[in-house]
Amino acid sequence: MSNVQSGATGTRRPLGIMAALPQELGDLIDAMRAEASVRTVTHGRRDYHLGTVQGAPCVVTLARIGKVAAAATVSALIHAFDVEAVVFTGVAGGVGREVRIGDIVVADTLTQHDLDASPLFPCFEVPLLGIARFAADQALADELATATERFVAEEGHALAARFGTQLPQVHRGLIISGDQFVASATAVAALREALPDALAVEMEGAAIAQVCHEYGVPCAIVRTISDTADAHAPASFTSFLAEIAGAYSNGILKRFLQARV
Repeated sequence: MSNVQSGATGTRRPLGIMAALPQELGDLIDAMRAEASVRTVTHGRRDYHLGTVQGAPCVVTLARIGKVAAAATVSALIHAFDVEAVVFTGVAGGVGREVRIGDIVVADTLTQHDLDASPLFPCFEVPLLGIARFAADQALADELATATERFVAEEGHALAARFGTQLPQVHRGLIISGDQFVASATAVAALREALPDALAVEMEGAAIAQVCHEYGVPCAIVRTISDTADAHAPASFTSFLAEIAGAYSNGILKRFLQARV
């Protein structure tokens, strides 16, 4: 496959930035347009926006929802746009008992909670890879966590007052992914039993981490907790997505990209 971004951002390879839904990207694409010219390439029915943010070359796109969509999108970022690393931002349901709505989780590891090829392979293990948990790139995750801590320190109190949430806490650990929107206490209890150290559940991260692992591309994933994955999750998710998700993504990504220049 040809590299469709060649020469668009100079000699420095760009960073791939992904989210599942437009609200999860916040004003990132508008910020790119305000900073410099943006070239938009349509590839595999997705729009990839090439430009700079805070002086850092980026390719920004929507993965859409689900593991297959995320895997297809990150594969294009790697092969068609030659990104040097991938960052995914978005919302998730809280699974860990200490995780509250408005908290932020930066992944250390990711696994697919709905992958079970047993008895041929152990539960959660990706067949023929021999891996159940995929590690985020430690250096990149550390950068993302530092930016998140700065965001909370500088804007957390104002955001909590604005949105009626508690002061956000930043967590590091396991994020789990599956092709279901988890929305019942029974489902949460089952996830806690199967994966006791899971902090958050979503629908894309582990697929992105697997593709990046297979191609040797660093990745990091940050998730803001929009709901507690119970019966209230649909209403909480919709409200949080509309009102809060963009503000979190804007603040975290701005600081993350500033530090990379």
